[in-house]
Order: sequence, then structure tokens, then C-alpha cells
Amino acid sequence: MNSLEEIAHSSAHRGEMRDADTMGTAGSENCGDMLRLWIKFKTDEQGQRIIDRATFQSFGCQTAIAVASLATEMIKGKTVSEALSLSGEKLSAPLGPLPPMKIHCAQLVEEALQAALTPGATSPITTKSSSLGPTLRDQLQPSAGRRKILFKKEPSL
Repeated sequence: MNSLEEIAHSSAHRGEMRDADTMGTAGSENCGDMLRLWIKFKTDEQGQRIIDRATFQSFGCQTAIAVASLATEMIKGKTVSEALSLSGEKLSAPLGPLPPMKIHCAQLVEEALQAALTPGATSPITTKSSSLGPTLRDQLQPSAGRRKILFKKEPSL
């Protein structure tokens, strides 16, 4: 078993997938974490539609990143119904038991997966990736005039 930190820093599945078939986004108001998951499907030898690959983008803590990274590996080769059956607990199981204050990270990944795989979202996206919507970075940019950040100037000695 790899450590949480190793998994969070080694993910090869980070970033937007331009040719994704579906995408799901989830966020937590309690901690401010956000996660977006992109999924690409393929048809296997038996003619079943299965998940070919998945990537994610996260604005969150190491635990959320690690669980998302594990999820992208775990769902590969699964059908939609198989992937939807994975709970947050199953998605985070390779990390060992999560502390109570980090369980929401696994739930966040589960929610993004469910959002990506809901019946209305499983139809292929036929337009360019710009139609996928703004990236997390775009969504997190404050609107003009809505937020003001003031930095306190330290007194000179």
C-alpha cells in the first residue's frame, strides 16, 4: 500500500481530458474542496460500453487528490453500473481507514463519479472541449466587484 502522500503526488491522471465523453463536478461547502472528473468510454470485445480512462482536476486537500487518483484507476474497465456501485468507502479503501474529518473527501469523489455517470450525462459529447464548461480554475476566479482581498502591510522596523 502506498502512502496517501505518494498517491497524491504521483497521479498520472490529473488534468482536463479534451476528448471526454462525460464529466462530473462535485464540491463541498464545508471545506471548499472541488473536484471535476472526466471519463472516456470504449466498447470491449463483448460489445459492452466500459470506462477506458478517467482524469480529474481537484481544488482540495491531499486526501481528496489521493482518492480521486485511486478512483481513476479503479473505474478503468468497469461498466457504468459497476462504477456507480463504488462507494466513497470502497474508493478510499487502499488508503486504509480515513480519519473522521477526511471521510468527506471520499464522498466528494463518489459524488463527482455519480455526476459524471448519471443517465443524462452518459451520452457522448459531440462538440469541442470548450463546451465542457469552465475549468475549476475558471470557476474559482472571483467575479469583478464581488470580492475584495486586503493584505495587511507589516510595519517596517
